[in-house]
Amino acid sequence: MSPPRTHPGRAAPAIGVAGAAPAGTPAQPEEIYLQPGDWHFGSGNTRVRTLLGSCVAIAVWHPGMRVGGLCHFMLPTRNVYARHGHPPHGQGGHGGHLDGRYADEAMYLFLRSMHAAGAKPQEFDAKLFGGGRMFGGEGAAADVPYRNIVAARALVQQHGLRLRAEHLGGQGHRNLLFELWSGDAYLRFWGQGAEQNPMEIRG
Repeated sequence: MSPPRTHPGRAAPAIGVAGAAPAGTPAQPEEIYLQPGDWHFGSGNTRVRTLLGSCVAIAVWHPGMRVGGLCHFMLPTRNVYARHGHPPHGQGGHGGHLDGRYADEAMYLFLRSMHAAGAKPQEFDAKLFGGGRMFGGEGAAADVPYRNIVAARALVQQHGLRLRAEHLGGQGHRNLLFELWSGDAYLRFWGQGAEQNPMEIRG
């Protein structure tokens, strides 16, 4: 299996989840904090955190291999791809570098990591979070979270991942924690009006 991949992999303090640690939590888990555009894929005693507004996070996890990851994307795609179609598999624009700020490219990064781990996308569970409206009103800014949600759902369906939970939309921001040793997600939502399938989401 390839070593854990983080792009660019920033470690930082994060807001804790209230309550005692669940049974099976490692004594000293590694903590990784994702900024917008970051992603991490790996295994072991790793806990990944991020804070979401209009951005969307896709969490993927293989229950058999106990490997998975989290990405935090900002936009569905690059404008050039919207006009001319998606890049070839495993390639992106700007010299062929994939950019985790865009949903389709973040998914390509996951697919590449899944392949390196010897797994198929259809074997992974997926959970979706974010896409909150951070400002009132309408227009292009208000449309970004909606387009991010649509893109995340479409990518999960396109690549055959098993959608297990989602907490999307509404107005407000979310603090998300994802455990790679268990596949569990913990969420705090400061807002209202979210669409949710609460299965396997813990708060």
